[in-house]
Amino acid sequence: MTTELTLNQYGKAENHVVRVTRDTDRHAIEDLTVTSQLRGDFEAAHYEGDNSHVVTTDTQKNTIFAFARDGIGSPEAFLLRLADHFTGEFDWVTGGRWAAEQVGWARIEDHDHTFYRSSPETRTAVLVRDGGSDTMISGLYGLSVLKTTASGFAGYPKDRYTTLPETDDRILATDVTTRWRYGSTDGVDWNASYAGIKATIMRAFGAEYSKALQQTLYQMADAVLESHPEVEEIRFSCPNNHHFLSDLAPFGVDNPGIVFHAADRPYGLIEAAFAREGSTAAEAAWTGIAGFC
Repeated sequence: MTTELTLNQYGKAENHVVRVTRDTDRHAIEDLTVTSQLRGDFEAAHYEGDNSHVVTTDTQKNTIFAFARDGIGSPEAFLLRLADHFTGEFDWVTGGRWAAEQVGWARIEDHDHTFYRSSPETRTAVLVRDGGSDTMISGLYGLSVLKTTASGFAGYPKDRYTTLPETDDRILATDVTTRWRYGSTDGVDWNASYAGIKATIMRAFGAEYSKALQQTLYQMADAVLESHPEVEEIRFSCPNNHHFLSDLAPFGVDNPGIVFHAADRPYGLIEAAFAREGSTAAEAAWTGIAGFC
């Protein structure tokens, strides 16, 4: 039997970079965690222990911090700069996978140099380069949304184990995890696109009556694909954060949809992927992204 190398990538994971812009007395913060992984001609390293092509993970770490000196701008733009460097600097590096997560900071009372963690969600970006082909997958996680009505759940099959009562008026709450794939990396205003897609998702969450969280995922995806032509597909992974009406009858107190028990587990987990009709799939780029998205 001969053991063959089939796939490989390597790099430095989770480099936490905080870049402060201090050209004036009014400072700004960019806070990213960046992972760099290279792909290419590394067979000799695996078969023979020949490290002549191994760009050290320490070198990749140092490059990330050095590039931050010249600015970040957006996670996507920063990852593209890293990819251009590594594939341009080393002939045998033909591609790779670069990922970033960004958290937001806002000013405390508009102060010039004091901040607090402001964004409820974490912004994500993954760039996969395979030879001359780039695929950018951006997204977010931890965006908690809730509506107190305009949601129901009925018409489902029932058997002897079904205890859930039907309803046409319930709280619908979830923590949105989503990633979307861009059709191209050319000419995209990454920050404006991210802000617009996030706003579209939140608007669509409350825009229509929801018969199920599955339908809400479709409504959000449809709104994004309709209003953002730069996006080819979008995926969601969303828990159903159940809110059960608390039974106050034993205490002689009525409860007309006012007091709820917010259960943290178990929870329904709803996942779906949506794409433009006729869109070309890019499954290879999604490989290595943990979970559904």
